[in-house]
Amino acid sequence: MPRAFVTGVTGQDGSYLAQLLRAGGDEVVGFVRDPESEPLPDGVTAIAGDLLDPAALRAAILEVAPDEIYHLAAPTFVPSSWEDPTETIAAIAGATGALLAAALAAPQRPRVWVSTSSEIFGDAGETPQHERSPMRPRSPYGVAKLAGHGLVGVLREHHGLFACSGITYNHESPRRPPHFVSRKVTRGAAAIARGRQDELVLGDLGAVRDWSHAEDVMRAAILALRADAPADYVIASGVGRTVGDLVATAFAHAGLDPEGRVRVDPALVRPQEPTVLIGDASRARAELGWEPRYSFEELVAEMVDADLDADRP
Repeated sequence: MPRAFVTGVTGQDGSYLAQLLRAGGDEVVGFVRDPESEPLPDGVTAIAGDLLDPAALRAAILEVAPDEIYHLAAPTFVPSSWEDPTETIAAIAGATGALLAAALAAPQRPRVWVSTSSEIFGDAGETPQHERSPMRPRSPYGVAKLAGHGLVGVLREHHGLFACSGITYNHESPRRPPHFVSRKVTRGAAAIARGRQDELVLGDLGAVRDWSHAEDVMRAAILALRADAPADYVIASGVGRTVGDLVATAFAHAGLDPEGRVRVDPALVRPQEPTVLIGDASRARAELGWEPRYSFEELVAEMVDADLDADRP
């Protein structure tokens, strides 16, 4: 039975990853700060520790002796990185470096997946982006993720570590936290449909995102670690859609017309991005045989249905 060590196992991505691994018969051990207060996915055991404590992380990996490591834990809300870039760099780049060092020290080196982000491309100057596109991050979050991405590459090359950087674009699900625009839209549509809210207030409806389902992204992670050779992969749908498209799809599924029910607040509009972030996942499709199983419409419908169920009287 393969054994997987997962950071961030209680988050959106970690919960889907754990389900997929357990369905395949794998043993899953989650590295969590407080096992007593963080609900674990079914069938997952926990080992306590803090990603900002390299010694604890190293000890945990040596104790568990995993075949695979999936490093998913990191701050995920880009705007907050501006408030404390020091903490962002430590939590993302520092923790990634500590985890890779621990993998190198293990008697039987595990294979390692590190989730990075489309934010590493920033102002790449080309759309869509692939694994060799220019990387010019425009936020502390993107800088930290690029440092993690670079560490994966240099340690793979220098030490022969089987390590993959997953350059993931926006990926959603009913388990996405409510402060993300995707959940704000689907929860708003559900609340209006239930008569509990009159309007949905958003920022730029023309902002473009490349949305996928979190489960599809985690299937790519498993495929990458079970491939013949390690590589970095863009994981994305390859289709750019606006926030307005998301609103229209969510409201239609809820049986609503968004006209008169959606208001733009200029205070929520961010500066326009110089490069639209849309991913080219050709390498993942060709080398891993990866194909998304959820369409955009199916993803949004699942989220709206979950929010409608949660909003029942």
